[in-house]
Amino acid sequence: MPFHHLFIKKYLLDKDISQCKVSVFEIIFRVYFYNLFKIGGMMCGILGFWATGPSTEIDHDLIEHMAQQIENRGPDDAGVWADSAAGLALAHRRLSIIDLSPAGHQPMHSPCGRYVLVYNGEIYNHQDLRDELEQEGGAFDWRGHSDTETLLAALRHWGMQGALERLNGMFAFALWDRAERTLFLARDRMGEKPLYYGHSGDTFLFGSELKALTVHPDWQGEIDRDALTLYLRHNCVPAPWSIYRGIAKLPPAHYVAIRDNGRDRGDPVCYWDLGRVAEQGVSAAAGEPDALVDELDTLLRDAVGRRMMADVPLGAFLSGGYDSTMVVAQMQAQSKRPVKTFSIGFHEEGYNEAEHAKAVAKHLGTEHTELYVSSEQALAVIPMLPTIYDEPFSDSSQIPTYLVSELARQHVSVALSGDGGDELFAGYNRHVVGPGSWSKAAGMPYPLRKLVGRGIRHLARRDVQRLMHFLPARKRIPNLANKLEKLGDSLTSKDGVAFYRSLTSHWKDPASVVLNAREPVTSLTLSDDLPDLPGLREQMMYLDQMTYLPDDILTKVDRASMAVSLEARVPLLDHRLVEFAWRVPTECKVRNGQGKWLLRQVLHRYVPSDLMERPKMGFGIPLEHWLRGPLRDWAGALLDEKRLREEGFFDPVLVRRMWEEHVSGKRRWHHHLWSVLMFQAWHEEQLQGVSSG
Repeated sequence: MPFHHLFIKKYLLDKDISQCKVSVFEIIFRVYFYNLFKIGGMMCGILGFWATGPSTEIDHDLIEHMAQQIENRGPDDAGVWADSAAGLALAHRRLSIIDLSPAGHQPMHSPCGRYVLVYNGEIYNHQDLRDELEQEGGAFDWRGHSDTETLLAALRHWGMQGALERLNGMFAFALWDRAERTLFLARDRMGEKPLYYGHSGDTFLFGSELKALTVHPDWQGEIDRDALTLYLRHNCVPAPWSIYRGIAKLPPAHYVAIRDNGRDRGDPVCYWDLGRVAEQGVSAAAGEPDALVDELDTLLRDAVGRRMMADVPLGAFLSGGYDSTMVVAQMQAQSKRPVKTFSIGFHEEGYNEAEHAKAVAKHLGTEHTELYVSSEQALAVIPMLPTIYDEPFSDSSQIPTYLVSELARQHVSVALSGDGGDELFAGYNRHVVGPGSWSKAAGMPYPLRKLVGRGIRHLARRDVQRLMHFLPARKRIPNLANKLEKLGDSLTSKDGVAFYRSLTSHWKDPASVVLNAREPVTSLTLSDDLPDLPGLREQMMYLDQMTYLPDDILTKVDRASMAVSLEARVPLLDHRLVEFAWRVPTECKVRNGQGKWLLRQVLHRYVPSDLMERPKMGFGIPLEHWLRGPLRDWAGALLDEKRLREEGFFDPVLVRRMWEEHVSGKRRWHHHLWSVLMFQAWHEEQLQGVSSG
């Protein structure tokens, strides 16, 4: 930084106006030069359409109406722009986080007028990119300090591939090339920000959320029954599918070029290949544990620090687990004042992490806010879920995630999250014990193993739980039927990847319950296409990063936070940390029967181990009991056999049998039923929207 910039920053920008007397000239001077020292960004929603019919006239009221549907993603500003000659319209909703000035307004045009950009996200290294662009001799007359302007300049200078490879951030954007009449759509490496696109009627549509697309007059909205089977298996509709035929999700780390009014769509291009990253990482895995701990600590410090830049109040979610505590510890180490942290608790035993979070917050010295949620408060969220997700989604931790986002938004506009640590550093039970369990099972010949597995599943479907009443209480096995069924399913797996699929599936055979449907082939069924990794543990971690993380975890965090206009940042998914994690030897991830060994060693530098060592808890709710209690009437109406038969999506006999077994306490089907219920509630809202429209 030039000397005069340092002088201005030290003697003017760092001074506190409220504590000293300054002239009007000095205030104006400071406001003007503040642009030089900020990292700009915004969290937003984007959308657009490209008419393919005989008329390409743009209805500006329509594009504004579409943008209003995602106002929650950007309540601070809105912008629309149309290329009438091409029949293309772009719109943007803005949640201002950094660079609150009009200089960050979108859609943004390049100085030459050729390119127009709408962008959702944050580029954390955008100032570094500006420096690199200037060093390469480009003539850049910067109008402001937003990362949107930097991104647009990078795309002009380096092209799509070159720019995307340099970005460190979370983003989804659309770039219109007016000269070539080409629309580019792109999404960040790990899938933190969403992007839907596809044809409906005579129009090509794209946007951050489906609700913006569904109000277009050409919207058809035919439910894809095949995608519905994937939803039942995974609790979410995985990319590239969406719940609607003809509409896709752009996969993470991909961009796509679209031409000829949307009729010419090339295949999405991968600009950062996680499979290759994994292969190269494990092949080069090495390092002494102490050196790896130091390197991880340094990387975490930088990743967290970059995500602490904001011109609005900032805080963090804190559950008291390793990942969120790691993020908060790194934040507090870099902050001159107590970090604002947030957690929620439940009064129900077994679902409350608030006590652990409070103890961690006290040790780190954060400004901690906690909220104990009553069942009534949690249940009140359920009617909002179809609107929040606007696609069937049934990870039940969606409820506490929304509640903690709502709590945080009362105090801050940005919150850092600890998501990603389990996937990167082997934190799930399946990573720790799964490979050993499969190794033992695989030692049995497959025909015999399959026969035994079917026998166990048959036994599970008998009323085995009642047999437990004949045993002393201390010898009874809770939830024996469900455990036996899961064991039987895993024994029938053909290989390790099928074993993983069995462990992570909710409905094991969803095509048997969705009428007139066939389950599509996915990466979990094409094991030959997986990267060459040394063992099942590595394969599990890769598949978690490719599927479960973006399709479930990051979808949940994005929609829950955006529903309350809160920006959530995920520092553990900085791509440098992802690449580092794959270079870490497996024995530094799983050791002494515990996962995340390396991450634990870093955290113990900030928080004593005795404060952290406790059984891992999920971010859950007492769903099993709610379905038998306060939710029983609501669920019973949605699962009414006559209704199921008339709507024609699910086998009514099978669903009703599971419902009756659950209500009676004979079996625990709450996770299976929640998937059906979330679809039913979502579908009901879609029908109401059609009728009101």
